[in-house]
Amino acid sequence: MQRWKRTLALPVTMVAIALGFLIALQAQTQKNVSAAEQISEQRMSQMKAVLTNSQEQNAQLQKEHQELSARLDIARKQVGTDPQLLVHLKQLQMLDGTQSVEGPGILISIDDRSNKVAFPLNTNDIATMINILKLAGAEAISINDQRVVGSTAIVLSGNSTILVNQVPVNRSEGVPYELSAIGDQATLMDYFSELEAVVLKQRGMTVSISRKSLRIPSFKGSYTFKQAKHFDSEES
Repeated sequence: MQRWKRTLALPVTMVAIALGFLIALQAQTQKNVSAAEQISEQRMSQMKAVLTNSQEQNAQLQKEHQELSARLDIARKQVGTDPQLLVHLKQLQMLDGTQSVEGPGILISIDDRSNKVAFPLNTNDIATMINILKLAGAEAISINDQRVVGSTAIVLSGNSTILVNQVPVNRSEGVPYELSAIGDQATLMDYFSELEAVVLKQRGMTVSISRKSLRIPSFKGSYTFKQAKHFDSEES
């Protein structure tokens, strides 16, 4: 009888240990799911705020662009090179991205090639990062040397090639993605660190942000207006 009890004791003990492990694993899994849902809700709320502010900033930029365009038209009609008008012309060129710029800002490096990364960086991620930098007051932005302007499109070509301004930005060597943003360094650093870097790191990506004096190239594309025409409200 005692021998039978000893023989049965080991399997019973193993079953008990296995059940205990499964119960603990289930509890931890539920905890992780709850935490993930909470992060998702917080991120959704943050993105709504980012979108609202970006829309307001875009409206303001459009207004400034119209004002500068009107001044440029006046300058073209005048004879000579008025220094003040030339300054306005430079401002307009910086605004539409056709002028290279330099100044203090932040450099963001993102590596999504780790085995820990289940979902690499995608077009929505890049668009979100750009919107956050705009929200933080970035005056000029580029990704892998492609200047971000009003007409910039960020799309996926094929299965994995990301195009910015119709140019592939994926890198096979070095850091896959580098974003440059000129503006108030403390504000840019704070916004990106809090609103985006944390999420990217949770997804297993390597993210580094540094303060630098940057040079951002000009937009190499062209603006084409086929349907939109200049409208002078004073003539109507």
